[in-house]
Amino acid sequence: MPDEQEPVDQLSYAAAVAELEAIVAGLDDADVDVDVLAERVARAADLITLCRERIAATRLEVERIVATLDEP
Repeated sequence: MPDEQEPVDQLSYAAAVAELEAIVAGLDDADVDVDVLAERVARAADLITLCRERIAATRLEVERIVATLDEP
């Protein structure tokens, strides 16, 4: 995990998921540094929020597109 993290709102969905996977892998390590644990969990929460928002926005966009297919 790099010291200089890109702001969450500038990440792509794929980059956010990859970073989440890296955080989870790091948390599975028995040698996780307690001093950075809260920081990593907070970053993970921000990434999860971003991913949920992107999924919701994409779902709405897909529904809008599909709805136009039913129009005569």
